[in-house]
Amino acid sequence: MKKTIILTFCIISLCSCSVPKSLYYWGGTYKDASVYENLTYQNYDKQTPESICNLICAYEDIVKNPTGLRKMPPPGICAEYGYLLLKGETPEIFSKYATAKQKKIFASQNYGEYFGLYGIELLEKELQLYPESAQFIKPLLDKLKR
Repeated sequence: MKKTIILTFCIISLCSCSVPKSLYYWGGTYKDASVYENLTYQNYDKQTPESICNLICAYEDIVKNPTGLRKMPPPGICAEYGYLLLKGETPEIFSKYATAKQKKIFASQNYGEYFGLYGIELLEKELQLYPESAQFIKPLLDKLKR
């Protein structure tokens, strides 16, 4: 009886030690933070063309590979990514400064047209996944579609 109790306690202890999985995928970890956090901070702290290209690729990974418990991109990511793609200078920066590996991620060489369509698609995806974002996203979409 005593062995059974000890064995049961050990099994319960070992089962409860598993690493909890995050609700959302944030691009992996780097230096004790998520890749998303590191690249976003780097881009807003000292924005360079390379930081923009890195951020675009990180966003693409997060949106295309949602491996968290919810199996969907985190709230706000599609909107942030879409907005970045729709900024006027982004296609030109990406075409000039992205590495060959980064450019290979996208099917098009015409980044202006592709980013414009994809940016709107991402904003609409944000609305679909998170309807509560409508009061922020709908006015932006309406303005862009005019």
